[in-house]
Amino acid sequence: MQAKAEGRYIRISPRKTKQVIDMIRGKAVEEALNLLHFCPKAPSVPVEKVIRSAVANLLDQEGGAKVNTEDLIIKDVRVNQGPTLKRFRPRAMGRAAPIRKRSSHITVVVGEEE
Repeated sequence: MQAKAEGRYIRISPRKTKQVIDMIRGKAVEEALNLLHFCPKAPSVPVEKVIRSAVANLLDQEGGAKVNTEDLIIKDVRVNQGPTLKRFRPRAMGRAAPIRKRSSHITVVVGEEE
């Protein structure tokens, strides 16, 4: 059995988030959470929250008694680009420069090892 969780509109760029999710793809859930907890990069916090949510969804789906959490692995983890907030910063000689504040949608699927 597998369960999915999504973190949407997270205010970190997808490019930075992809660096973090590449570390944990295909690993056991406990190992991935341990890596993320001690990772100094900012996207590790929301990715950890989404993984914990996916595990909770699986336990809720199965009733909790049938699932052994040590056997869970991360089957699929993706990050897609969310909407971009467009802002402007004043520059020299009355000009303006655009600022793009990017956001991410993080999707995690966890399941039992086969």
